[in-house]
Parts: sequence; structure tokens; C-alpha cells
Amino acid sequence: MLTVLVFTGALVLAQALPVWAEEIPGEPTGLQIAINVDEREDGDDQISESTWTLTNKAGKTRVRHTLRYWKDYEGKDGLSSKSFIYFDTPPDVKDTTFLNWSQEAADADDDQWIYLPALRKVRRIASGDKENSFMGSDLIYDDMGDREVEEDTFTLLRVENDNGTKMYVVQAIAKKENYIYSKRLAWVNAETWTIPQIEFYDRKGRLLKIMTSDWVQIDGIWTWEKTVVENQLSGHRTEIAISNVKYNQGLKESLFTERSLRKGAP
Repeated sequence: MLTVLVFTGALVLAQALPVWAEEIPGEPTGLQIAINVDEREDGDDQISESTWTLTNKAGKTRVRHTLRYWKDYEGKDGLSSKSFIYFDTPPDVKDTTFLNWSQEAADADDDQWIYLPALRKVRRIASGDKENSFMGSDLIYDDMGDREVEEDTFTLLRVENDNGTKMYVVQAIAKKENYIYSKRLAWVNAETWTIPQIEFYDRKGRLLKIMTSDWVQIDGIWTWEKTVVENQLSGHRTEIAISNVKYNQGLKESLFTERSLRKGAP
């Protein structure tokens, strides 16, 4: 669903960034690894469907289905990307739509809007609401946008071997004071530059949630197939299964506007 994004963001050129000393001799630095993840091919745009399964500590589940549209802006108008999500089931969330404009500037908050059909109203998500749950899931609004490489300080902590696959464990700490997460630890595949696991720590330094992801190649592009987010404090769990992924469909810019929120899916 996301552009992984909690970890990195749109393209940042390596030559434009400062040179860092080696953290582990013979291995790339945490910053270099973040850039490699960021530069992984993700297409010009994408259409996909997702089934969200929300499970509470008691085992009670809620299932939701969405359509998602995403477009890469590569710095045009100061943006890195735009995304549009439409909920078509169940009835209590049907026609809810969400729009995100990810800003390229590291010091700028993403612009986000949500349309609530019951109120027939488009509401802009304020900066103070970015740590609220997104539609009852274990993702928050801040997770739903891209994150620029320049927003964090990256450190390669160690190298692991996962059944023969070399994995880099990279720590990301936000440069912004009092950020939602005190740190994030990402396990990065050294061959594909995909991220199969991220740990999120709250402001008190407690492990808050763990995100694990399965990846497949579609049209030569590494793509999330399933993501599970488990809250370690509440016991709540969110599973997102992605299907019918299509890349480079020539999506029109008019889809990613506040006006389109009221219209629903294209």
C-alpha cells in the first residue's frame, strides 16, 4: 500500500549528500543503503487493490477492500508522489476516499485529505493528527505518505544472514525533534533493496509495532504482495493483501485532486 516510505522517500542524488565515514568496514553506510532503497525502480504510476483485515486482541476481525492509485511526480511542483485510496466495502466505510500529496522538501509536511461520506465533507488532515490511526488500522496518517531520505539520520548497525540472504539492519532516527517514532529499524535485502521488516519505537523508546512484508516482482518491479503490522502494546493486528497490480497506466493528474475525493473511484 505504501511506497515504504516510512523508511525512505523520493529520489535523492548521492552526490548531493555529505560523505559519511564507514560504519562497518567493507559495507555501505546506512545513508548509502537508504539511497539504494530509494532509487529502486517503482514505475511511473500504479493501480492496485487491497484487502485489509483488522484483528483485535480478542481475535475479532473487520475486513475492508480498497482501490489505490499512485503516481510518481519526481519533484514536479515540489512533490515526490501523489496517492488516492477508495474504500468500496464494507457499507460502513464505502465511498470513503483518502488523498495524499507527498512533499519533496524534507521540512514540509505531506498534504492529506479524507472524504467522509456520512458527513459529506472533505477534511484536511492537520499536522497534529498525523499520528492518529488510519481508518482503524495499525498504520497512522504519517505512515501513509513518503518519507524523504534527508528527513532522517541512518546508521548501519549490523549485517545478518537470513537463510542465505544478506540483510542490512539500518537504524533511522528523525532529525525533527519529538517525532512520532524515536527510531525505526529496517531489515534491508542487500540484493533487491527491498525491506521485509521494520520495527517502530515510540517516543519512550518502547517497541511499538513490527511491519513485515512479502515481495514479488511484477513487470520487473519489486512490489509489496502482503504486509502485516502488529502492535506490540495493544495486540492489534493489520494485514494488507495486495492484488491486481498494474504499472505505468498513464494516470491523469486530475485524479489526484481534492475535487476527485467526492467522485469516488474512477
